[in-house]
Amino acid sequence: MILEIQPIGNIYSEQVIDLILNIQQKEFNIPITIEDQPDLLRIESFYREGGGNFWGAFIDGELVGTIALVKFDEKAAAIRKMFVKKEFRGKEHQIAQKLLEILISYCHENGIDEIMLGTVSVLNAAMRFYERNHFQKIEKDKLPPKFPLMSADNVFYILNLNQAV
Repeated sequence: MILEIQPIGNIYSEQVIDLILNIQQKEFNIPITIEDQPDLLRIESFYREGGGNFWGAFIDGELVGTIALVKFDEKAAAIRKMFVKKEFRGKEHQIAQKLLEILISYCHENGIDEIMLGTVSVLNAAMRFYERNHFQKIEKDKLPPKFPLMSADNVFYILNLNQAV
């Protein structure tokens, strides 16, 4: 099994949608549809043109994970679309960790000092993952006005890369 992580664009939209909707709807019963996430149909214009990016993790050519970055301010960005297929999660593969590390490197290279994200309280493993990676919980009303809120999110985190351990 060879893991490859690379920036991906619109030609991967169908695979990305399939991966993400399966996890959201079938695994976690989150009532979210593709209509709620039009960004997945226009990865390049939504993520890249504003200074962010979208990465895919592939094992033997199969898309098994994603992470995206939306730059919403001069030095701040939000993590979006952090998903790893169930059978590829965990310490054995470390796909989520590798995806996050690539995103953080991108932030360092592109002058982004703060990374924020929203998640859903039922995603306990995701929250533990972010906390292990030094993200701090932040109240919704403390988020910057430009933070791109997702309607389903109810737990928020911030990581200041200048203070990161």
